[in-house]
Amino acid sequence: MLHDINTFGPLSFTIIIKLLLAALCGALIGMEREKHGRPAGLRTHLIVALASCLMMIISESVYLKYGQVPGTSILRIDPSRIAAQIVAGIGFIGAGVILKDGLTVRGLTTAACLWLAAAIGMGFGMGIYLPTIVSTLIAISALIFLKRLEPYINKDRFLTFRVEVDEGIDIYPQLEEIFAQYSMLISDVSCSLDPRSGETHYKFVLTQHRTRMGRELARTVAGLTGVRKIEYQ
Repeated sequence: MLHDINTFGPLSFTIIIKLLLAALCGALIGMEREKHGRPAGLRTHLIVALASCLMMIISESVYLKYGQVPGTSILRIDPSRIAAQIVAGIGFIGAGVILKDGLTVRGLTTAACLWLAAAIGMGFGMGIYLPTIVSTLIAISALIFLKRLEPYINKDRFLTFRVEVDEGIDIYPQLEEIFAQYSMLISDVSCSLDPRSGETHYKFVLTQHRTRMGRELARTVAGLTGVRKIEYQ
């Protein structure tokens, strides 16, 4: 059977189909990521799926070549070991597309897509066509259609709000009132005092359900006496 893999025949044709399907399904998911300007897009997903498929084919080929070795031999064949290393190794690529900026974490969905692309390649490599195709369709549907539901989901949103205040002025009670006015909850707060200038620095992590509240909130806080600087993110 190994000879058929290296020559043109039914088995080699099946292998080509596996590789093409893996590349196609990986490209479909990558195209959606590419559309949204993600660092891992069309080519990355295609290559990950294709490489995973090829590794699974190699894993099968190793078994076909050495599977008849007697159990008393020092050689031990375990086709699942390559698959296990694919699952572990893809995590390094996924970690490379995850970016953290303050409270904002970006790239988690793309990292999950890369993990799925590896699974798609493995599925086609093992010849599990129907479940792999269905998984691809479900993933593409989730990426395209579920994103449209996000504006209608009433989820918590976090805002980092920093305020610098002149010496000897305590505006903390007023800030609490303003936050309550905008239906914002204080998730975390820290305060520091500059001994030289006497300025007080407040840092709040606020939770709310509305979007783009930073500018409106900053305008209100700017009207308080003693406020020197405002930053929000």
